[in-house]
Amino acid sequence: MTVTGADITGADIVELDRIAVREAVRVVDLAASDDWERDTPCAGWTLRRLVAHMTAQHHGFAAAARGAGQDAARWREPQDMSEPARIHRSAAADVLDAFGEPGADELEFALPELGGSFPGQRAISFHFVDYVVHSWDVATTLGVGVELPDDVLRAALAVARRVPTDPARRGPGFAFAPAVEVPAGAGPLEETLRLLGRVPKH
Repeated sequence: MTVTGADITGADIVELDRIAVREAVRVVDLAASDDWERDTPCAGWTLRRLVAHMTAQHHGFAAAARGAGQDAARWREPQDMSEPARIHRSAAADVLDAFGEPGADELEFALPELGGSFPGQRAISFHFVDYVVHSWDVATTLGVGVELPDDVLRAALAVARRVPTDPARRGPGFAFAPAVEVPAGAGPLEETLRLLGRVPKH
């Protein structure tokens, strides 16, 4: 699959999301028992808390794909995070199953955290770029590299460039931190991270 950004189709976005989610599962599964209280690039969140958030988002987006995204309970973080990797792996399987249903990308997704309903392809693109970034968050926390193909990273950048940068919609309580300056020559992953409020260390 070769994706250039502006021409992402419904079938592409489902497969792109699958690749990003599988990478998130891979890096979360690398965590050892003494890693869960490590600080992450998400300010104030340990790895355990970040993975709880990721788990809740998987279940919430899965519910949205099945027509139940307006139910706030579907978006709540699990109370029991004693086995974070296993719990996250199960949630990832749930969202991949939901997005893989025929026609899922053509439905309306209720995403209360983002303020309304969105066409399926766009909603899945939100989930996709989030899991490219969260894969990096987890990998960075653990001191390992993120392994995503170049065409996936270019597609994530295309989505990130369309995320509104209005300061009133960025920061605490919102999906993304304020964008930070992108240096000349930044690659697609670094530009995506910076557009969504991360500052990669070199």
